[in-house]
Amino acid sequence: MKLAMIGLGKMGANMATRLLNGGHQVVGYDLNEANIQTLQAKGAEGASTLAEVAEKLTAPRVAWVMVPAGNPTEQTINHLAEVLSPGDIIIDGGNSNYKDSMRRGAALREKGLHFVDVGTSGGVWGLTEGYSMMVGGNEAAVETLAPILKTLAPAAGKGWGRVGPVGSGHFVKMVHNGIEYGLMQAYAEGLELLQKKDEFGLDLHQITEIWQYGSVVRSWLLDLTTNALAENPRLEGIAAYVTDSGEGRWTVAEAIDLGVAIPVISMALQRRFRSRNEAPFSDKLLAAMRQQFGGHAVKSE
Repeated sequence: MKLAMIGLGKMGANMATRLLNGGHQVVGYDLNEANIQTLQAKGAEGASTLAEVAEKLTAPRVAWVMVPAGNPTEQTINHLAEVLSPGDIIIDGGNSNYKDSMRRGAALREKGLHFVDVGTSGGVWGLTEGYSMMVGGNEAAVETLAPILKTLAPAAGKGWGRVGPVGSGHFVKMVHNGIEYGLMQAYAEGLELLQKKDEFGLDLHQITEIWQYGSVVRSWLLDLTTNALAENPRLEGIAAYVTDSGEGRWTVAEAIDLGVAIPVISMALQRRFRSRNEAPFSDKLLAAMRQQFGGHAVKSE
């Protein structure tokens, strides 16, 4: 099957490569010409404009968009809608807000175009391990894409599936990322507690290796944690600063709207915010309060 990969950053390029290795024909497009050339060297066709992308595809055309969420995705999809024809399929495999996906799906439907939102997980390991894909869209459109999805997945019948209509794929991926926040925070807190028990001289790498087999807390995330501790046991050179992609915020906001309690995910998100402040004003204020009511000493900066 032939398709276009729009956006050849790390993940888009890896997905395109996996498709090429699986026997699919790929037309690559990116704002960075060097990325196009790199993919061409692997056997793909290149295109210098989205109009050229459309010219090189056969009906029904399939364009997979892997660009940053927000305005870049909005502009790319709008431009594709101008050069594609009724019956063609646009896929958004990025981390878009599911409400945006629902809106885009409705707008494209009026033009006779199909829109499929694919919540994609797998990161840098997806090229070799395959991608987990949560797919939202019209059943017929998803069925057309099945050969592509089976190639990208860990196995033809595993790791992917249509979860519902347009928007549902990104909604499920949003919650998936919220769960990820909670799991990561639990591992981080537990290992910090172990690390603080100086009298035992615990080896965190050894402990996580033990947990990898037979333990109820074993997981791929634990495997990656073990790798990180093997490479850098003391995490030297790594700042205690954790960013967020926005998915966790959307998850918490949705929980508030639906009246669903998700305290672990909410606190994990808040902890990420906290990591970015070297000297939280609230902590200074706590120290000042203790000094006011109890005369407790205040540590100077």
